[in-house]
Amino acid sequence: MLDNLNTPAPNTVTAARGLRLGVAGPVGTGKSTLIATICRELAAEFEIAVVTNDIYTDEDARLLRAANVLPIERIVAVETGACPHTAIRDDVTPNLIAVEDLEREFSPLDMVIVESGGDNLTATFSPALVDAQIFVIDVAGGGDVARKGGPGIERADLLVVNKIDLAPYVDVDAVLMVADATAARDGLPVLALSQKDHATIDQLSAWIRQVIAAHRAGSHVPQDPGPMAPHFHADEDDHGHGHSHSHSH
Repeated sequence: MLDNLNTPAPNTVTAARGLRLGVAGPVGTGKSTLIATICRELAAEFEIAVVTNDIYTDEDARLLRAANVLPIERIVAVETGACPHTAIRDDVTPNLIAVEDLEREFSPLDMVIVESGGDNLTATFSPALVDAQIFVIDVAGGGDVARKGGPGIERADLLVVNKIDLAPYVDVDAVLMVADATAARDGLPVLALSQKDHATIDQLSAWIRQVIAAHRAGSHVPQDPGPMAPHFHADEDDHGHGHSHSHSH
């Protein structure tokens, strides 16, 4: 299920810096826990740092520091002060500065993970910020989430269907949800993940190892999942008055 990295054949180019990996998805899907798991599993093997995004707090960074999965100085927070997707797609400057500062301070790093603030199903990273991206959904969000699609679900490098162990408790058919996700992704990999099933965590680790290896070899090409769809926020009326984004790039 995770064999297809959708990358061209290796060439002679070697990456001059570590992989930059974005993790996006709606609020509550388990992005911070997934990042903590990645660090816990791979920190002995790779040099890793993390940049988190929140609107007005550094809560995600504090949670990761408390998890003791990396030295605390390798986990930094960006307070976006705006919609979370703004800092990962529209103006990536604050995140890019944070990533480059970490790369400079702790060189050489094998991977910097950038966590988006929780957003809706349309949030994607600019390829100017990350080399590869994981999009996270979970069974508690509803079994129909994968069928709703969106650029993250359909075209992120890896789609994680998270918390599959909770499926019986929220009346979701996890097998069907993964099948729907697979059908939406035209051959791109889908991973059904549970923190209680280490075999699924091993699959996640194996995928990351493959992407790091492809990045080092120069054979991984960052893909743009596409711009966000036009949308409005909860404080706007039916006519779209108020703050809106069209995100047509």
